[in-house]
Amino acid sequence: MKSNIIISIAKKEILDNIRNKWVIIISIMFAVLTLVISYFGSLGNHGWQDLGLTIVGMQSLVTLLIPIIALILGYAAIIGEIERGSMSSLLSLSTTRFEIMVGKFLGLAGVLCFTIFVGFGIGGLVIAVNVSNVNFADYLAFIGATMLLGLVFLSMALFLSTIFTKRSSAMGGAILLWFAFRVILPVVSVGLLAFSINFSTITPESSIVVPDSYHVLNLFNPTTVYSSLITKVIGSVNSMDIMNLVPLPSWYSSGLLLGILLVWIIIFFFLGFWRFNKKDI
Repeated sequence: MKSNIIISIAKKEILDNIRNKWVIIISIMFAVLTLVISYFGSLGNHGWQDLGLTIVGMQSLVTLLIPIIALILGYAAIIGEIERGSMSSLLSLSTTRFEIMVGKFLGLAGVLCFTIFVGFGIGGLVIAVNVSNVNFADYLAFIGATMLLGLVFLSMALFLSTIFTKRSSAMGGAILLWFAFRVILPVVSVGLLAFSINFSTITPESSIVVPDSYHVLNLFNPTTVYSSLITKVIGSVNSMDIMNLVPLPSWYSSGLLLGILLVWIIIFFFLGFWRFNKKDI
């Protein structure tokens, strides 16, 4: 595997997104949203919230936006090159398909992680100037976990880009995938919880016991794994997951949740490579 080829492909992806103003637009959007949520996140009590409370407010927004942005970044990475005819030219230069996959993933991952770090970083610094007792370690952990969530969906997007024959079909697949993880799986999960528990007996002070099947099902949704990881790492800020009523199980460790996100990234990357390797170009 030639590292200079991988670097060249990654650099091209980064420069293409810079020219398309992706990096600037998304970074500004993340910074603005962070500041808005920090300042206006507490109803009836406008003013700067500390980074911990800001993280709590950002979680739902992150699980909504980051998957969309990652899927948009990657859904046409392979099929777009094939449709333009540039993939044949690239392969004619003795470039292997694995090098192309690695280069594209690294380039797009660099764009995604840079925008997350800069956008949330700028927002965090502005908040830090206006509040006291800033916990930068928790905030950096939040940014790191957010990057991992983005890389999971970027890996999925690359896989989608190898299984469809048209950009439009790949876009439809990306929308369906987002809908499945953001809407369908949460509904199924809550349905399982409602089937197992009588919510009418629950009060804000009560402690409830839920079946392990509910927690296991949540591990198949990277957005839920992300939220649980944030809760585990920053437990003093928000110690519950759904509706602040269901405590996370003791066997949900930070290492387990982190490992699951990494497994998602690896599995879909190699599924994408396997499919790309079999694709006629």
